[in-house]
Parts: sequence; structure tokens; C-alpha cells
Amino acid sequence: MTLHKNRRALSAAIGLALTATVVAGCSSTGGAQDTGGGSGGNAGTADTPRVTIAMVTHEAPGDTFWDLIRKGAEAAAAKDNIDLKYSNDNQGPRQATLVQSAIDSKVAGIAVTMAFPDAIAPEVKTATDAGIPVTVFNSGKDQGLEAGAISYFGQDENIAGTTAGQRLTSEGAKKAICVVQEQGSVALEARCAGAKQGFTGGSMENLNVNGTDLPSVQATISAKLQSDPSIDTVLTLGAPIALTAVQSIQSNNSNAKVVTFDTNAALVDAIKGGDVQWAIDQQPYLQGYLAVDQLWLYLNNKNIIGGGQPVLTGPSFIDASNIDAIAELAQGGTR
Repeated sequence: MTLHKNRRALSAAIGLALTATVVAGCSSTGGAQDTGGGSGGNAGTADTPRVTIAMVTHEAPGDTFWDLIRKGAEAAAAKDNIDLKYSNDNQGPRQATLVQSAIDSKVAGIAVTMAFPDAIAPEVKTATDAGIPVTVFNSGKDQGLEAGAISYFGQDENIAGTTAGQRLTSEGAKKAICVVQEQGSVALEARCAGAKQGFTGGSMENLNVNGTDLPSVQATISAKLQSDPSIDTVLTLGAPIALTAVQSIQSNNSNAKVVTFDTNAALVDAIKGGDVQWAIDQQPYLQGYLAVDQLWLYLNNKNIIGGGQPVLTGPSFIDASNIDAIAELAQGGTR
């Protein structure tokens, strides 16, 4: 292919990518959705050189929220002719080691979460010093950009938490617990801090649980409900924890209501059935998609989405008013 044709093909591919990104960012239901197979409904593959990009997250495999992030990343990789190397570890130092391994293997770009910024920020700087562009997503909004990442995709956790607290106030809640399933996670702590700030109608306290052991989570929430029957709201920070909280409430004949951050297909069913009142959605599929697509755009055309400012994918509410529109997408694995 001649240089002229190469440029023309690149321009066309970037145009398609930018159109998809704008549609995704503006859609009230979260952007590009999977309409067949695992490719997110992509019409074709970019005619640009194949490169390897590493995605390194801080969560264990099998978590339904992170499955959505990975699916979005894989959809972008398929469209952009990218070989995506996905790895994860929920311990900051070990996650940092995975980032360093990606740097050592000379990947073309790195997409990383920063739930533990003290461990990951030095690796982000090492990557950028080596000429490897980095996108940060889901957590580490401020720390990632300060460390040299070109973009951040996710929600502002404090804003999301404040929004949740304000809604609880408007709904008349009086005593709530905020269930933290991973101690030390800056994103989760910020959610609870924001919720306390926005919840002016009563009191809220944190309840730490071991999110990797759901029977233990159920027992801990049950014990709290038994010790304080005045608790009327359980605010959880992830869909699996919310569903476990429902079990705790039912087994203790509590009248407490469950509200949560983040969704999965089972959580959507729980909202439809009235077991969970509402969820704050940060669009994980979109986060994974944009984190990868941004790297492709930068590598091929030096585009930066957001102009160096965080690109927010949430918060928005999923509740009885819009659950039917979301349910089909959730069953398809993209919401």
C-alpha cells in the first residue's frame, strides 16, 4: 500500500473511531453496545499496524463488574487491530509488578487502574519516561493524570458518593451503613466519604467486610443489622455485595432497603423485583472501551480525549423508572 493510501485508511479508521467514541460518550444508555458476538457490534478492523497494549487492573477475575470492563476493552481492541494483554491483581505491589512487566516487554501502551496510587503512580511515570503512553481508568483520577497519564476515564467517586447521599436524604432515610468490601481502596473510601457528605438527613457509618468471601459478608451485615435494628438503609459499593446484603436483610426480617453502586445482570433483576431500590451506574463497559481506544487514537494520530481533563462516565441512576431499557442490555453483557 502506498503512503497516500496508508494515510487515507488511517484517516477513515480514526473517523469511525471518533464517531463511535462521541456516540458512546453522549448516549444516555452508555454508548456502543454489543450487538453480536464479542466485538461490540464493530463493523470492521482498523487498517493500522497491529500493536500490543497491556491492561492491568486491581481486581480478581470473575467479578461481574470487571467482566464488563474487560468486554469493553476487548471490543475496542478488536476494532483497533490491537493485541490486548489483560492481567490483574488486587494487591497494590503485585499490580505494580504487572505494570513493570508490561513496560519490560515494550508494549505500545498501557491502560491501568489506580486503586492503590502509591504503588502504581511510580510505574506510570516509569512507563511515560520510557515513551509508553498510559491511560488510567476507573480509579486514580487525580493521581493518574499527575503521574503523566494522557487520559482518565471513570467517575469522580466523591461526586458519585455525594449524589448517592443526597438521594438518600430526599428519600427520607435516617440511618445508613456504607459497606466497604476492600479496605484501602481510594475509590471505595471516596464513595463512602461523599455519601456521608451528601446525606444530611441522618447518620451513616462505614462497615468493613471481606469482599472476596461473600458468606462472611452476609454474616457481617447480618450481625450489624441484629445489633442495630434502627438501620434503614444499606449502601453497598458493588453489585455482588448488594445481592448479599439482600440475603442478610431477608434472613433477619429487617426492613432496611438496599441501594448500591454498580450493576450486573443479576442486580438489574433485583431492581426489577424491588429487592434493590436503585444503583449508581458508572458504565464499566465504556471505561474499558475508551481506555483502549484512547491509546490507539494517540498512537496513530496523537489525539487526546478530554484535553488532559478527566472524562467522566458517571454517575447516573438505574431504578424503576428506566430499568426496562437497561435490562436487555444487561442480559447482553454490556451494562
